[in-house]
Amino acid sequence: MRRTTSPLSLVLLGIGTFLLVLAAMLAWYVEPRAQRTPTDTDATTVFTGQGSYFDAKKVKTVDETKLTITRKVRGDVADSEKSGRAVWDVSTSVDTPGSLPASDPTDAFQWTVERWVTDRKTNAPVHCCGETPRFEGEAYLKFPFNVEKRSYRWWDSTLGATVPLEFRGTKKVQGYEGYRFTGTVDPVKTGTRQVPGVLVGGSGQVLAEEWYANTGIELVVDRKTGRILFAAIGPRKTLRAPGATSGEGEVVLLRSDRIAFTEETQKTQVDIAKKDNRKLRLVGVTAPAGAGGLGLLLAVAGMVLVARGRPGSLVASPVPAPAPESSTR
Repeated sequence: MRRTTSPLSLVLLGIGTFLLVLAAMLAWYVEPRAQRTPTDTDATTVFTGQGSYFDAKKVKTVDETKLTITRKVRGDVADSEKSGRAVWDVSTSVDTPGSLPASDPTDAFQWTVERWVTDRKTNAPVHCCGETPRFEGEAYLKFPFNVEKRSYRWWDSTLGATVPLEFRGTKKVQGYEGYRFTGTVDPVKTGTRQVPGVLVGGSGQVLAEEWYANTGIELVVDRKTGRILFAAIGPRKTLRAPGATSGEGEVVLLRSDRIAFTEETQKTQVDIAKKDNRKLRLVGVTAPAGAGGLGLLLAVAGMVLVARGRPGSLVASPVPAPAPESSTR
């Protein structure tokens, strides 16, 4: 008896093998490459809190007023594709009740424009493509993918340097858990500004010193994507007479114990983090597991059928017919 291979067994074996290879590619090739900083980002985050600011019209510091920080981040897709990096243009405005609402950011109490360029995989700074200012560190507008339970060097644009942020466990933002990091900036001189001496207890025009501190930086970060779910800062910017100590003729330019993401911004950040996590889970876990499980099942079924084979047709050997008897008369 001769056995032949069933076409069905070959089909099952082929599909099963394909699915097993696909599962491996999704888990070890596609998913890691899906962890890339987006180039087409277009996001707005808003901080609010109570604080003080220097009113140039009143020539004095106004206390206990609402402060609003609005940060708009827009990816430069053309430059990103050309350079292979993530190129983001960032506009940050600080507003008081007198400058809100403002149709033009230049009307804000304070307005800055920056251009951030990072490696899409590692989140490391890349010094190209019109980057300004030159920055360093590991964490900026986002953290690297797969955030670890360790300290990170966070870039503070006002300071013009990195600040160590310590890992402080986990914290929920709008019901969604992330890693919490905190840090502070001790008072440090960041520059000088020519002002009327009367402002800082002198006379004539003086080159006053600009000082900056941050009493409380708190960031809650999504573990997988590095997206910042919650942020709070405690900035303090002041002017001092040359050589003066803290509190001596000091003028508060901007101060708040806590300016934090609004609830709406928190919800938006959490929603985006959830969507990004689902995408990464799909290509990194769900799809590979499904393809691998089905592929293994089909491959095993195909191999079993190949091993068994299919009974072929039984063909008898031809038997020669007896010769007719001859008769003699």
